[in-house]
Amino acid sequence: MAAKKEKMLKITLVKSVIGAVPKNRAIVESMGFKKLNSFVILPDNAATRGQIQKIAHLVKVEEV
Repeated sequence: MAAKKEKMLKITLVKSVIGAVPKNRAIVESMGFKKLNSFVILPDNAATRGQIQKIAHLVKVEEV
């Protein structure tokens, strides 16, 4: 039986968190971003989508 391939999202930080709300900074840090224009690949699930909604103005999202 083959395992289902989980969808993944490539999320790129395109705007700086300088001057951002502290809650948004915490979300960016918890997602694993280190620098501007860096990217992370995370699973496409409800938790990740919720985080993306909160910081949509700071990131660019693509399906992998």
